[in-house]
Amino acid sequence: MTTEPPPGSGGPPEDDPLRKHPPREPPEEPPQEPSREPPRGSPYDTPYDGEPPPPYSGGGGPYGGQGGDAYGGYPADPLAGMPPLADSGKRTLARIIDMVLVYIVVALLVWVFRVDQYTVDADKIEFGKTLGREIITAVCYVAYDTILIARNGQTLGKKWFGMRVAVLDDGSTPSWQTSLVRALVLWIPFAFCCACVWTAIAGGWSYFDKPYKQGLHDKAAKTVVVSLS
Repeated sequence: MTTEPPPGSGGPPEDDPLRKHPPREPPEEPPQEPSREPPRGSPYDTPYDGEPPPPYSGGGGPYGGQGGDAYGGYPADPLAGMPPLADSGKRTLARIIDMVLVYIVVALLVWVFRVDQYTVDADKIEFGKTLGREIITAVCYVAYDTILIARNGQTLGKKWFGMRVAVLDDGSTPSWQTSLVRALVLWIPFAFCCACVWTAIAGGWSYFDKPYKQGLHDKAAKTVVVSLS
């Protein structure tokens, strides 16, 4: 009986080579006995009673920050230790390649299942065939993105352009759940209502997003796309 968790039941593996790891903490020094000698200072100082001063409570600076410098500090940059963010133009080209590759598979499947009817006459549209084609489209695109991103963070288009999807918090390869959320946000509207308009909006968001260049699907899944070249 194996003890490995089933696919999709947990986060990325601990041996992910691209995952960020926290820095090693220096070894603790043995505690030293406090000096019993009275401190030298002004005759107006409070007399020393032999007890060490209370430890710093870490309550932050005068502006309410937790830790950090005298002004409260700033949260750590989640991109620290990660490769640079991928260029949005390359992301667009990679996405077009992925769309073409999956479209070829979709076209074959809708032909096999005889749901490949296209017409501009509203009176001749068969709802069953239209819905069947949309379902096949959604399943193919969602499965393609989910499986490949969860495996190593790369679709074929991203691999050819030297990019990968990474979890914003730690740089690891997205889990199955994260990859599925990302794919659903990107492809369900594409398949059932908005087609390329939604893909352009969701992906094009990275051109204007600051500071992480995230598309709308990246924001939903808390991921970023980084360059490997």
